[in-house]
Amino acid sequence: MVTARDSGCLFIGIDGGGSKCRASIVDARNRVLGSGVAGPANPHHGFAQTIDSVVRSASLALADAGLPSNLLGKLVAGVGLAGVNMPSLYNRVASWSHPFGKMYLTTDQHSACLGAHGGEDGAVIIAGTGSCGYAWVGGRAKVLGGHGFPHGDKGSGAWMGMEAVKYLFLALDGLAPDSQLKGELLRALESRDANEVFEKIGGGPSSHYARLAVQVVECAEAGDPIASEIMRDGASYISDLAGKLLESGAPRLSIMGGLALRLRPWLAPPIAERLADPLDPPEIGCVYFARQSLAAELRAGAAGADGFPQNDSRTVLG
Repeated sequence: MVTARDSGCLFIGIDGGGSKCRASIVDARNRVLGSGVAGPANPHHGFAQTIDSVVRSASLALADAGLPSNLLGKLVAGVGLAGVNMPSLYNRVASWSHPFGKMYLTTDQHSACLGAHGGEDGAVIIAGTGSCGYAWVGGRAKVLGGHGFPHGDKGSGAWMGMEAVKYLFLALDGLAPDSQLKGELLRALESRDANEVFEKIGGGPSSHYARLAVQVVECAEAGDPIASEIMRDGASYISDLAGKLLESGAPRLSIMGGLALRLRPWLAPPIAERLADPLDPPEIGCVYFARQSLAAELRAGAAGADGFPQNDSRTVLG
């Protein structure tokens, strides 16, 4: 039996968001043995889908590591999910009869921050389908943004796509100038007029809009004035977010997510100069979280005969 004190104890970090769920198995020497990727894992958009993605990604990671499937019940799992900052969703996932030896649940912001800074204090800007800022300093969390699409998540892929669609409708009605962005959006949506655009994208989820961020970024980089203004507006918000996070005393700042590299040239110079590359990906941040949580329980002297604490505590930080 693998125990918490066994040098062969295996940890699995599982990072779940709106587009995918990624799991990595790590041994006691911090070596990644195998990884797996499954579908979306944000319980706000579907609890059953989230649970399926978490288990599927873990099973794929075991297979990738060449480990037997029945080892799932011996793994110490750190799980960082989008959406569990909401207490009702956190409680629902935390009460799930999971298949792991132990499970520690936290937000995707916290696990991303731990990964970016090697398990230590720091701050992160997450810019992907959504956006948010998070700092972890001296055991205290600071969360900014992340209020969800469409009323929040400025600077994100979904926000860029929505701003682009707003412009496109104006341009199609002759109320905004033509541009390279207009043509690229029509091609991407395979549409010729406003009715066809609405049919393709009207009322769609954040991921439908986020896929149009590619056209915004590429047109902005080519000098299109409309796309450039969208990029400047979004990057200004991200820069302001970062500035507020640095006020918390975070020693390091990283930007993560699918838009991270494309946003950097548009950020305010003082913020761009402070950016440090993430040390590890979010799923490894989940491993750091699981290690820290398990160690804290063991120090509290609550371990059972198998070396695991008797109470299956799941702690959300931030």
